[in-house]
Amino acid sequence: MVTQSPSKTLEFIFDFGSPNAYLAMKAIPELLDRTGADLVITPCLLGGIFKATGNKAPMIQYADAPAKLAYEHLEMRRFIERHELSKFRPNPHFPVNTLTIMRGAIVAADEGVLDDYVDAVNRAMWEDGLKMDDAEVIAAFLTANGFDGSALLARTQDPDIKAKLVQNTEAAVARGVFGIPTFFVDGAMFFGKDRLAQVEEALSA
Repeated sequence: MVTQSPSKTLEFIFDFGSPNAYLAMKAIPELLDRTGADLVITPCLLGGIFKATGNKAPMIQYADAPAKLAYEHLEMRRFIERHELSKFRPNPHFPVNTLTIMRGAIVAADEGVLDDYVDAVNRAMWEDGLKMDDAEVIAAFLTANGFDGSALLARTQDPDIKAKLVQNTEAAVARGVFGIPTFFVDGAMFFGKDRLAQVEEALSA
């Protein structure tokens, strides 16, 4: 009798504020198909990670190194072309304060609809260009996409929901996370969408 080994798990430390997190999320389904791995999304607050680690967004970090910033943009275009992510659009309101929608992700996880929530809000942020730090915009978008926008927003003010996002963020920092997208496979950390090939190797090992 042949016993099939359990599939490995890919953990994705995630925040909607990172365009690279959106791009990585769009590329991951094919990786999961090839490896048979399961995806676990861990909502964390990127601003909290930056504050705790002293890290900065590339647009700030490389402000005095225009060639480096230009290369970061080149790599993004290459990734978009390679994975045919033609729906991606820079959000005109960037940077967007993601605190409310990340608390919303905690609510969605609690209600068992995190995957659908991430897919929808990713689209709002990086395809539709909505101002997703405006409560009215958030509620209207969620309601139009099959959620109870008002009820979900109300739950983002629950102290337990707020505390869970803080706990996730602090736990990620304690594991060595300094930015997003970050991935874990069997405890090994990989940072950035350009590490997905290494992630796949780890899942296939």
